[in-house]
Amino acid sequence: MADLPQTENLALELIGPWLTIWLNKPDSRNALSKEMLKEMKNVLESIREDRAIRGITFRGKGGVFCAGGDLKGFKEMATSEDKGKGLAREMSLEAADFFKMVNTCPQVTVSVIEGAAIAGGFGLACSTDFVVIKADARLSLTETLIGLTPAQIAPYVIQKLGLPKARKLMLLADQIEGEEAKNLGLADFLAKNEQEILRILEDIRVKVLRAGPNALNATKKIISATQTLDQEHLVKFAADLFSDLLASEEGQEGFNSFLEKRKPHWVKE
Repeated sequence: MADLPQTENLALELIGPWLTIWLNKPDSRNALSKEMLKEMKNVLESIREDRAIRGITFRGKGGVFCAGGDLKGFKEMATSEDKGKGLAREMSLEAADFFKMVNTCPQVTVSVIEGAAIAGGFGLACSTDFVVIKADARLSLTETLIGLTPAQIAPYVIQKLGLPKARKLMLLADQIEGEEAKNLGLADFLAKNEQEILRILEDIRVKVLRAGPNALNATKKIISATQTLDQEHLVKFAADLFSDLLASEEGQEGFNSFLEKRKPHWVKE
C-alpha cells in the first residue's frame, strides 16, 4: 500500500481499503487554499495506482464541508500590481487539474456535505462519484455575487445536474438545502444525522468492495467517455476495456468464481 504524504491542511484517516480525506481548516470553513489543493493533489497522486485503496471519502472538519475558494488569496492576487492576472490564471489552471484528478480518480469517491458547500466546495462535491448530504446543509454557487465565475467547476456541476438546473444555480446563485439538493439530483443520499451518514457510508463501502477494483476503474472510464467520445470511438474504447478485463487476472478470477459458485478473492469475509 502506498505511503500517504504528510499534510498540514488535511487529516487523513485510512481504515482498511478506505481513505477519508478531512478538510482540516475549520477556522476558514475549510476554504480551498492553494496549500490545501496542493496537499490533496499529492495525496490523490500517491494512491492513484494503489488498488488496495478502494474508495475515498471527502469530509470537512468543524461541521462544514467547504466554503469555496480562499478569498484572502484571491484578494492578494487581485491587488498585485504586476502579476495579479497571471497568478489568477495559474491558480485557476491548478484548480482545473485538481477537479479533474478527483473526477477521474480510479477509486470510488464520496463527498459528505455538512454545514455548507459553497462555490468551489459545491464543485468538489460534484466532482465525486457520490454525494451524501445532511438535511440541514446549505449549498450555493456564489461566484457571480462577488464578480467572479464558477470557471473550472462548471463542467462538473453540469455533469452532475444537467445543463438547465446547473444554469439556474450558476446564474441566479440560489441557495438550496439538503432535501432540495437530493431532489435536484445533486445529492445521491440524504441523512438526518451523523449516525445515518455513517450507515450510508458503510453501505457504499460494502457494495464497492464486492466489485473488482480494475472493473470499477474501467467502468468509471466508460462513464466519462460517454461525455466526450462519439459513438464510433466509444464502441471501440469500450470493446478494448472489456477485452482487457476479460483477459486479465482479475477478469479470469471473477469469471471462474461465478462458474464455481464462490466469491472472488477480492471479496473478504
